[in-house]
Amino acid sequence: MQFETRAFDGDGVRLTADAIGDRSAPPVLFFHGGGQSRRSWRGAARRVAEAGYYGLSFDLRGHGESGWAPDGDYILDAFGRDVEQVIAAFDRPVALVGASRGGQAALIGGSRHPGRVSLIMLADIAPRMRNTGIDKFRDFFAQSQIGFASAEEAADALALHLGQPRPADASSLMRALRQEQSGRLFWHWDPKTVDPKFLNPPSETQSFEAAAARVKCPVVLVRAELSDLVTQAGVDCFRALTPHLVVLEAKGVGHMFTGDRNDAFAATLLDYLAQHAPIAA
Repeated sequence: MQFETRAFDGDGVRLTADAIGDRSAPPVLFFHGGGQSRRSWRGAARRVAEAGYYGLSFDLRGHGESGWAPDGDYILDAFGRDVEQVIAAFDRPVALVGASRGGQAALIGGSRHPGRVSLIMLADIAPRMRNTGIDKFRDFFAQSQIGFASAEEAADALALHLGQPRPADASSLMRALRQEQSGRLFWHWDPKTVDPKFLNPPSETQSFEAAAARVKCPVVLVRAELSDLVTQAGVDCFRALTPHLVVLEAKGVGHMFTGDRNDAFAATLLDYLAQHAPIAA
């Protein structure tokens, strides 16, 4: 079973996805976190395809091989509108899976189309988040703006940000980097996506809370045990807005756990897909 690259229309941008499985099977759409790419969810997409679903892992606008917003619009609602356009491309209900920024976008876009979404599963995201945790992302993005002299330098910065050991072979990061004429390496995202004005402004909280109050389909939140973003207060707020919310905990992992350790997440996802988006016999 092999991946194929597909293109979809977003809201004024072209979105790139890796797709795997039978196109006639129930679609499961994956959306990564800010600063990541569609590769973050490839393992989970393969797992659901092997179980009989059609898995698609998307690059968000301004990330990876998806288009950069010509008007520089990277406010959260723009990502949500992209998800709406992707939902409309399918003639049957879809399941939405998202981590961090991708989870926010999935909830906002999916909540606007009751009946078109069978399940929304989120990784470590809530309406209200710890600002000190967001500061770590702001710092990482700011430091990344000047680029890197080598893949090894980029690997050191990423390992520090994630709190994980540096990979033995930094060359594997080259697929996530782009090289400018100066020779310096930059992460494969539009620099405008990490403008401070797009990183948790008040409008972002308002949009997420409105979506949480509006959503009708089943919603599952997998909270990272060691998250520096999602607090118990944030989960309680989410529950108050979405009474049917199911909350699970991923043990021993931090906020960005879906980037390279999503096998356990995929197994849990399959359990909920079997309940809410069963494959016809």
